[in-house]
Amino acid sequence: MNIARSFNNWRKYRQTITELGRMSNRELHDLGIDRSDIHRVARDATR
Repeated sequence: MNIARSFNNWRKYRQTITELGRMSNRELHDLGIDRSDIHRVARDATR
């Protein structure tokens, strides 16, 4: 069960980074996210 949960969390983390990384700086700003915050936001999304 832990392996499946870990894999799903990793997949969600990578998907979040990919999606946010494709956004322009303006789109990120509209969401209140700085480009340097992408990894933190992705980590928070898996909790």
